[in-house]
Amino acid sequence: MLAAAGAVATALLIAVALAFAYPNLPDISDLADYRPKLPLRVYSSEGALLGEFGEERRNLTPISEIPKVMTDAVLAIEDTRFFEHGGVDYKGMLRAVMANLGRVKSQGASTITMQVARNVYLSSEKTFTRKIYEILLTYKLEHLLSKNQILEIYMNQIYLGNRAYGFAAASETYFGKPLKSVSIAEAAMLAGLPKAPSTYNPISNPKRARMRQQLIIDRMEETGFIDAAQAAAARKEAVHIRTGQDSTRIHAEYVAEMARQLIYAQYGAEAYTRGLNVYTTLSASDQEAAYQALRRGIMNYERRQHYRGPEEFIELPQDAEGIDDAIDDALADHPDNGDVLSAVVLEVSKRKMIAVRGNGDTIEITGDGLKPVQSGLSDKAPPNIKLRRGAVIRVVRTDKGEWEATQLPEVEGAFVALDPRSGAIKALVGGFDFDKNKFNHVTQAWRQPGSSFKPFIYSAALEKGFTPATVINDGPLFFDSAFTGGQPWEPKNYDGKFDGPMTMRSALARSKNMVSIRILQAVGPRNAQEWVTRFGFDADKHLAYLTMALGAGSVTPMQMAVGYSVFANGGYRVNPWLISKITDFKGRVLAETQPIPTDQFPRAIEARNAFIMDSLLQEVTRSGTAARAQATLKRPDLYGKTGTTNDAWDAWFAGFQPSLAAVTWIGYDTPRNLGSRETGGGLSLPVWISFMDRALKGVPVMEPTVPAGVVNAGGEWFYQEYARNGVASLGLEDHAASASVLAPQDAPAPEERNKILELFRN
Repeated sequence: MLAAAGAVATALLIAVALAFAYPNLPDISDLADYRPKLPLRVYSSEGALLGEFGEERRNLTPISEIPKVMTDAVLAIEDTRFFEHGGVDYKGMLRAVMANLGRVKSQGASTITMQVARNVYLSSEKTFTRKIYEILLTYKLEHLLSKNQILEIYMNQIYLGNRAYGFAAASETYFGKPLKSVSIAEAAMLAGLPKAPSTYNPISNPKRARMRQQLIIDRMEETGFIDAAQAAAARKEAVHIRTGQDSTRIHAEYVAEMARQLIYAQYGAEAYTRGLNVYTTLSASDQEAAYQALRRGIMNYERRQHYRGPEEFIELPQDAEGIDDAIDDALADHPDNGDVLSAVVLEVSKRKMIAVRGNGDTIEITGDGLKPVQSGLSDKAPPNIKLRRGAVIRVVRTDKGEWEATQLPEVEGAFVALDPRSGAIKALVGGFDFDKNKFNHVTQAWRQPGSSFKPFIYSAALEKGFTPATVINDGPLFFDSAFTGGQPWEPKNYDGKFDGPMTMRSALARSKNMVSIRILQAVGPRNAQEWVTRFGFDADKHLAYLTMALGAGSVTPMQMAVGYSVFANGGYRVNPWLISKITDFKGRVLAETQPIPTDQFPRAIEARNAFIMDSLLQEVTRSGTAARAQATLKRPDLYGKTGTTNDAWDAWFAGFQPSLAAVTWIGYDTPRNLGSRETGGGLSLPVWISFMDRALKGVPVMEPTVPAGVVNAGGEWFYQEYARNGVASLGLEDHAASASVLAPQDAPAPEERNKILELFRN
C-alpha cells in the first residue's frame, strides 16, 4: 500500500514538474522552416566555387538529396530504431544506465531527435535538469515535425570538424567530392564524426578514424543496411582523404575577396549567415590560366635572382619521432604557397640534397634542380646562405616533373582580363599568393606605366593631323635644370641609340622615346592630359609635362585594361564589373546584372581613331617589341604594347584580342630595379602570351571592319581629311645636326633647347 502511494506521489511530482517546465521550453516552430547559418559563397560564371565566407561551412541539402548509404551509416551507429521510437528510445536509455553501472558496453542513449534538441536549443552540460528539458523538447519536436524533417535537420546541423557543419560540407572538406558520390566506406567514416569530431578526424587522426569506420561498417552489416559482400569490400577500400594542396581548386582568392567586400557593403553582417550565393563574371578556365601564367612568370624571374638563403635553420634531433615533431613545428610556421612547397633539409652536398615535406615525403634534388641555390652550396657561402641539415627551404616541381630547390619570390605581379565589349571581368590575379600578400595589385597598386602608356599619346596625335606615315626624328633631346626646375633631363631610348627619321608606325613598334616626346610637344601636354581622361585615367595622376610621353604618371592595372578596351571595342569606355547574380540558399534570384551593349557605353574616341590605333598596336605584336606574341600564338588579331619604366622598376604588357583585353604587371611593392636586362617584353609579355594561348583556344580570328572616315593610300591608313595634308614630318630640320654632329650626351643648340624647353614647361 505504501509502495503504491509512493509511486503515485512520485508520478504526481513528475507531472507537476513537467507542467511547470513545459511552458518554459523554447519556441521550436522555426524548425518547421529550418534555416541554419549558411556561409556566403562566391562562384564563377559556370558555377565553380571560388570562395566561401562564414564561421560555419554548410551545404544545406534536402533529405531527398542525401544518399541512402549516408543515412544508413548514421542510423546504424547513432539511432538504429529512429523510425520506430517516439523520440526517446527507452531500450537505449536502459542500456546506457546499465553501461554506467559497468555491466555492458553501450551504444549510447541519445536518439537523433534528442541530439537535434540539444544541438539547436540546449547546452551540452550533463545535468539532470538539462536532460529533462532535452526529453521534453524531443517530444515537442516529434509532435511538430515528421521523422524525415528531423533527420534532415540533423544531417545538416551536426558539427563534423574542420568548420564543416552537416554531412554535405564534410564530404567536400574531407574527400573533395559531393555527398551524392560517397561510397559505403566513405559514408561510414563520415558517420563516425558526430561522436567526437576531433578524435575521429580523418585528417588529424587517420588511425582512430579508420577504427571508428570499421566499427560502423560492422554495425551496418549487423542491422541489415548492407550485406556481407558489401561490408567486406568497404573494409578493404582505401579512402582518399583531401589533404594539402587541392589540385581541383580554382585560385581566385582576390576575386572572392572583392566579391565579399561588395556583398558586405550591401547586406552587412548577415551576408555571412543567410546563405547568399554570388555568381561572378569570371571564367573558371581563364582564371586558372591567368593564375598559372603569372606564377610561372614570377618564378622564372626568381630563377634569375641571387639566392637569399634558407628561411630558417632548426636543430634536428637524432631519434625519428623527435625529427618528425621538429619538422612539423617548423613547417607550421612556413606553410606552402600554392605549388611552392616548404621542406626541411636532411642531407646536402654539392651534387645532391635530400629534404622532407611535412607529410613525410622525402625529396631528392640533383642536377639542374640545384642551380637556383648554387651559391648556398658553396664552401665559401656565409652562414645565413649556407645550405645544411635543418635548413627550411622551398621546392617546386619543374615542367619535367623533377624537383627543384627555390625560394619564395619577393617580386609581385598582377594580371587582369576583361571582355572589352561589356567590361565583364574574366580573370583577375592580384598578386603572387593571397595568403602571402593580400594587397590587390590589380585595383590598389598605383604604378608608372612606362611605354605602355604611349598609345594614348599617339591617339591624341591622330586628332592633330598626325598619321601612321608621319616621319619623326628619333634624335637626342636635352633639358637643363634652369627649365625643368630641378635636375637636368636628357631622355634616352632604351638601347641608348638614336636612329634618326622614321614613321610614326615604326616608332611605336620600336618604342622610341624621343619620338614620343616630340609627338607630345606637338600635341601639347595639357591637351594630352585632357585626352587621356577619355580612357579612364585621372588627370591629377598624369601631370602636363613631357615626361607623360614616357609613362611617368600613375595607373592601376585595372585602369590600363579599361584604357586598352577602348581601342579593342571601337572607341567605347566600358565599366569593369564583377557580380552578375545573387541568389539565396534556395536559388531564388535577389539581384541580377545584365550586360550593357557596347554602343550604350559612353564613346571615348571616334571609331576611326580606334581603328588606326589598332593598326599601330598590331604592328607592335607583328614586328615590334612584342613580336613574340604573333610569332608564338600564330594569329594576326593581337594588339598591344610593352612597357618598362625608368630604372626598370615596372614591367608591363597591355594588349588585346577583340574579344579579350588583358594586362600584366610585374614589380616590387617597394619600387626597385628589376635588373638591367629585365623589360616588359621579357617579363610581362610571356605571361600575357601564356594566358592568351589558353584563353583564345577555339576563338576564331577576328578581322577589323574599316569605319567611315578612314582611307588607305599606299598601304597606309589615314583620316580622310589628312590623307593629303596631314602632318608630314616632325623634327627633321634638326636631323642633320643630331645625326652628324651631336653625340647622345651633347645638348642641342641654345635656340633649339630653349624652344623645346618652353614646350616642356607648358
